[in-house]
Amino acid sequence: VIRCRAAVAWAAGKPLSVEEVEVAPPKAGEVRIKIVATGICRTDDHVLEGYFPNVDFPVIPGHEGAGIVESVGEGVTSVKPGDKVIPLCLPQCGECSFCLNPESSYCMKSHVSEPQNLLPDKTSRFTCKGKQIHHFLWVSSFAEYTVIPEYAVAKIDSAAPLDKVCLLGCGFPTGYGAAINTAKVKPGSTCAIFGLGGVGLSVVMGCKAAGASRIIAVDINSNKFAKAKELGATDCVNPKDFKKPIQEVLIEMTGHGVDYSFEVIGHVDTVIAALASCNMNTGVCVMIGVPASGSVISVDPMLLLTGRTWKATLLGGWKMRDCIPKLVSSYLEKKFNSDLLITHTLPITKVNEGFELLRAGK
Repeated sequence: VIRCRAAVAWAAGKPLSVEEVEVAPPKAGEVRIKIVATGICRTDDHVLEGYFPNVDFPVIPGHEGAGIVESVGEGVTSVKPGDKVIPLCLPQCGECSFCLNPESSYCMKSHVSEPQNLLPDKTSRFTCKGKQIHHFLWVSSFAEYTVIPEYAVAKIDSAAPLDKVCLLGCGFPTGYGAAINTAKVKPGSTCAIFGLGGVGLSVVMGCKAAGASRIIAVDINSNKFAKAKELGATDCVNPKDFKKPIQEVLIEMTGHGVDYSFEVIGHVDTVIAALASCNMNTGVCVMIGVPASGSVISVDPMLLLTGRTWKATLLGGWKMRDCIPKLVSSYLEKKFNSDLLITHTLPITKVNEGFELLRAGK
C-alpha cells in the first residue's frame, strides 16, 4: 500500500480537500501509476457541482493526467514499471463490438454504459480516514498514485514531457479530433466554434490543421480572442455585441452559414444556435459540450429536413489506446502546439485555486 496525497471531493458542492490517502496495489489486469501532472477539465468541475447522477461520492476527480508506471498486476503485458503513460477516461477493451468495429471509437466499458466509480471487480483501491473513496472514470488523476485497468492505459514515447502531454488525456484530443475525425473538416471550408475554453481552442487548432480557410471563434468573453487568433481563428465574435441572434450574425458573415459548427459549451440554447448557423444543406454541426443531466433539446425539424447533419463526439472520436501514443508522437514532431493551452501551473495543494481560475474564464 502506498500513502500519498490526493484531492478528495467528500460531497457535491464542497471544495476539494487535499488528504493523505492509501492506494492499494494493483490486482490482476491493473496498473498502478505515479501521476506526475494533471490538467483541470470542466468535466471535473461538473463533478464537484453534482452534475452527474452516476458519479458516487466521496470521489477523487481528475481525468486528464500523465505519469509513470509504478507497478503492474498479474497478466499485464502492454506496460511495465518505468513506462511513461497517459491514463484514458475512455477505455479501449479491444473485445466489445464497438472496439472491434474499425469505425467506432466508443467502448462498452465506458461510463456512459456502466459506471467507472469502482474498478471492474467492483472494489476501490483508495481509502482515506478508514473510508472507501470512489474512482472517477477509472483515472482519478488528482491523486499522486492511482490504479487503472490495463485497457485504460496508453504507453507513450519516453521523450514526452508529462507536464505538457497530460492535456492529451482529454481536452486537446476532444477538440482537435472533433474537427479532424468527427466533422472531417475539408480544406477551404468555413467553421464556427462556440466556446473558447481549452477544448474549443483545440477545435480551432483542428480546423486550422484540416485547412479551413475561415475559422470564426464565438465567445461572450472577449479576453479569449487573442489566444484564439494565435491558434488560427480568422474572426472573433462576441454575441453580446449584437441585438440579433448569433446564428443570424454568422449567416450574414458567410452568406448561407458555415460549413461546420462546433458547440463546446454544453448549453441547450447554444447547441440550437450552432445547428442553425451551419448551412441548411451540407452544413455539419458537432456537439462537444456536455449539457446538464436531464437537459432536453427542442429542435425545429426544418433545421434538419433541408440536409444539415447534427452529430456529437466523445473524446474526439479517437480509439484511445491506439491513437493517443500517435498524438503524443505528433506533439513531439511539433505538428501542433498544445502547450499554448496551458495558462497556469500550480501544486496539488492549490487545486481549488485552479478551479477558481477555470470558473473565472482565466
